[in-house]
Amino acid sequence: MSGIIVLVSGNGSNLQAIAAACYKNQINSNIINVISNNPDAFGIVRAKRLNIPHICIDHKKFPTRDDFDLSLMKHIEQFDPDLIILAGFMRILTKTFTRRFNGKLINIHPSILPKYPGLNTHEKVLLSDDKYHGITIHYVNEALDAGAIIAQGILELPDSPDEREMIDNIHRIEHDLYPKVVSEIIDHKIKYKNDYVKFTKDSIFYENNVVNYEWK
Repeated sequence: MSGIIVLVSGNGSNLQAIAAACYKNQINSNIINVISNNPDAFGIVRAKRLNIPHICIDHKKFPTRDDFDLSLMKHIEQFDPDLIILAGFMRILTKTFTRRFNGKLINIHPSILPKYPGLNTHEKVLLSDDKYHGITIHYVNEALDAGAIIAQGILELPDSPDEREMIDNIHRIEHDLYPKVVSEIIDHKIKYKNDYVKFTKDSIFYENNVVNYEWK
């Protein structure tokens, strides 16, 4: 297998979680390249510490989104990866890019999609006085946060939740669930075709792809 490419824009904590799972052989693959669009991303520092090959392709150096995506696409194509993971990659990718890597491109989003696509999901949950928050892992298509859902982690909120504690709980769920999904995709227990997700009978998500978590 060719391996995994991870795209980051910021802290890279999900990169760290996935790399740790690879190291422990919980994922039957390795991260072969980390790409950031942000030269100041701490995710690049993490990649250096983990001795993972990495590159910054700064989107600010390109005149258009199309030009940036074309450069990113050409860089990725040389690896022919099995899977491309968006891990806090804060760019809306073009139709050309998402179609080129259709079925190989997954994202994690901090809300229970289809509720709250886009940014500021934690604020929206608190302002709406929601009883639940969570995360969604999905395949990426040309629409924002609208690709086929693979799995969701659901967190029941206490009354008047503290925002910092809530965000920490969401990160804990991300770091637990994202490596599990990656592992199942690599092992072909999760299959994707025509914007539809199918689980094999030996998948941990076969009977239910919604995982409930307790507040800690």
